Amino acid sequence: MSELHCADYRRIFLNDTPLIDVRAPVEFEQGAFPTSVNIALMNDDERKAVGTCYKQHGQQAAITLGQRLVSGSVREARLAQWLDFCRQHPQGFLYCMRGGLRSHITQQWLKEDGQDYPLITGGYKALRNFLISINQQLAEQPMHIVGGNTGSGKTLLIRELPFGVDLEGAARHRGSSFGRTVAGQDTQINFENVLAIDVLKKQHAGMNRWVLEDEGRTIGSNHVPIEIFEAMQKARIVVIDDPFDVRLARLKEEYVDAMCRGFIQRDGEEEGWQNFSSYLHQGMFAIRKRLGLERHQSLSNELNSALELHRRGGGSDGHERWLVPLLREYYDPMYIYQLGRKAERIIFRGDYAAVRDYLLCDNS
Repeated sequence: MSELHCADYRRIFLNDTPLIDVRAPVEFEQGAFPTSVNIALMNDDERKAVGTCYKQHGQQAAITLGQRLVSGSVREARLAQWLDFCRQHPQGFLYCMRGGLRSHITQQWLKEDGQDYPLITGGYKALRNFLISINQQLAEQPMHIVGGNTGSGKTLLIRELPFGVDLEGAARHRGSSFGRTVAGQDTQINFENVLAIDVLKKQHAGMNRWVLEDEGRTIGSNHVPIEIFEAMQKARIVVIDDPFDVRLARLKEEYVDAMCRGFIQRDGEEEGWQNFSSYLHQGMFAIRKRLGLERHQSLSNELNSALELHRRGGGSDGHERWLVPLLREYYDPMYIYQLGRKAERIIFRGDYAAVRDYLLCDNS
């Protein structure tokens, strides 16, 4: 088989098939797939020169220029990388933007060196459109929304359910001013691709109804695909009502303890601590106008005191002195107001376990 056709796109993502992306780095950085590796036929400058030549002098002149730019030792080095990938991943495929000239040239050079490696018909565009259709399918199927005050464990519950769709996990952001993760966010396209692949795998496992977390249109720098967001605005809501102390403990573990460990593990003791401190201060600064300058200054002072105690080995409990008022005076009133505007869609309330059990029953 020298080409992969439409009927097989599903298998590519279900099997986490390794892919060679021969597009230029600038194209790859805008959006790709989780199992793809960028080994470009042309780098950014070469692609730009060939594109300009194509516009001014036509296809044949552009092909001639491309062959001249990617020749000799340059060609040999790129061919060696492709061959190495093919040997490591004999079940993989290669693609360019639309399954055209670049992927066919790459395939031909590999074949001349004894390696018959299949390409994807339609290239990146076809795979991307397939994943867009999966997200559209999600929006058309039955769904519930999980609501609850900050710290209610909404994301934990989504991840526990076999039919949960983890928007925050795909976005690598928790959706609040303190929502940044150590890993950082990816592009909008990559967020949508990861989301669609997760849904596809769950569809393949038999899921046809969904539970999503009550989110705004944006999650950090990513935005929920419009068709999914619009469906979420019509879906029925279940609300987790957990005690304040339970929510506080979850929040401290997630925003303080886990983030501190994560930064230090990634960056080392000194730099990790500085990045952790900056993360908390940036989160507080982002909501300064909503807090009001006086309350922002007071909470920032408490944060500084908590960080100093934490740094000296006094543990993280001191962070409760700013977390408690932030929850009681800011996050809780804000979410209660927002949820009140959706009251007619609320169909169940209970603690974490009760909501989980309710959702595990087919209440569609």
